[in-house]
Amino acid sequence: MTAIRPLNRAPAGLAVTRPNLTNPYVVAGACPRLGFTLTHAGTIGLMKILLIEDDAKTSDYVSKGFSEAGHVCDVFADGRDSLFQAQREAYDVIVVDRMLPGLDGLAIVRSLRAARIGTPALFLTSIGGVDDRVEGLEAGGDDYLTKPFAFSELLARVNALGRRPPVQEQKTVLKVADLELDLIRREARRAGQIIELQPREFTLLEVLMRGEGRVITKTMLLERVWDFHFDPKTSVVETHVSRLRAKIDKPFETPLLHTVRNTGYSLHAPR
Repeated sequence: MTAIRPLNRAPAGLAVTRPNLTNPYVVAGACPRLGFTLTHAGTIGLMKILLIEDDAKTSDYVSKGFSEAGHVCDVFADGRDSLFQAQREAYDVIVVDRMLPGLDGLAIVRSLRAARIGTPALFLTSIGGVDDRVEGLEAGGDDYLTKPFAFSELLARVNALGRRPPVQEQKTVLKVADLELDLIRREARRAGQIIELQPREFTLLEVLMRGEGRVITKTMLLERVWDFHFDPKTSVVETHVSRLRAKIDKPFETPLLHTVRNTGYSLHAPR
């Protein structure tokens, strides 16, 4: 049965704006048999939200509001713990403060984007200067809301982010035969042995592994690894490929990185 609950009282410093309904209440309920949740706007929907906020009063207020709106909300206060959680679990939206213990909000979002995790992220913070908002968006944030805030606006923004088409899940560990590349830990292993790579070598290997079995031309490598959109007339590609091959192939019995004469390179398992 649908339950009618009044909004929680906001902690000091937060403004409350009631939803635009015929009465000043949040309507929240669920029908497990049919597998849906009724939100405050009377629509059917359910989102899994990660709230990263170290202020207990704010996190309690916001998480209860999300729950009353029919969403599932996980709350974390520590930056590093929340980053690991965001990497382990799939979320529809992440709401993150900027000033956090362990790891700040900007670093969290940058790390997620570097790991090809595109979950929409909304910064909810008291840092509200123009340059700060620009910095948050350029770090990979999708929206930015400053404190004090109206919960109804926060909920509307989160719902809007949740309506975006889902981002295709990206692998965080690439594998070709016994070669593995961990994009989060920035580690390469073959047959369980750690391979030390320079940053450019790591990027080169990532491009080759993402194109497993396909021929990757020199032009493609220049664009994707060095961001060159012209031929520098040097042997930079050949030099780096040779160094990479010495690390991932030479110490092992079976080669994975192959040269395709007059075309480019291909990384694939033995055929």
